[in-house]
Amino acid sequence: MSRSRALDVSELPTFGFGHRSILWWATMCMIAVEGTVFALSITSYIYLKGRVPEWPPGVDVPALRWGTLNVVILVVSVWPNLLARKAAERFDLGGVRVWMMVCMVFALAFNIVRFLEFGALNVRWDTNAYGSITWTLLGLHTVHVLTDFLDSGVLTAVVFCGPMDEHRFVDVSENAMYWNFVVASWIPIYALIYLAPRLV
Repeated sequence: MSRSRALDVSELPTFGFGHRSILWWATMCMIAVEGTVFALSITSYIYLKGRVPEWPPGVDVPALRWGTLNVVILVVSVWPNLLARKAAERFDLGGVRVWMMVCMVFALAFNIVRFLEFGALNVRWDTNAYGSITWTLLGLHTVHVLTDFLDSGVLTAVVFCGPMDEHRFVDVSENAMYWNFVVASWIPIYALIYLAPRLV
């Protein structure tokens, strides 16, 4: 009769950063699903564009000012976001607090400019198929930005007021990864909405 062997893992940490965290895998799966939705929406935009000789049909191209400003805001926001992640992975609570607040300022600025951006599209969502798909693309990205803004706001409040343990530092690190996805997903959408009608 053989004896079963058990491995004592009681000394192992109960948290981990990156791929050692279940939260990292959950975030990656969410990014995969949401990235697929963006890809399908972009494909719909390209399909509709190919169905008409003039694009955008019967309306002016969107004004560049607010969309371009949002590109700048998002690209610059990558830096404090990276610093927040690095501070979290060093368990530097003071650094996390500072950089999470800076990230919140950037996210708030982006949301304010996004409100102005919808008004500069020069088309309503119900004007035609171009208006519908353009508002859909901008709306999908806005939902992601707003969701992350709210999530980051709760996380920032916890960092200042709540009990902090290793798991909360992991949350900050994974939140930073998701924000990078929000930034990266905006670049092709911006190019499609603002640049493609002028260049193609």
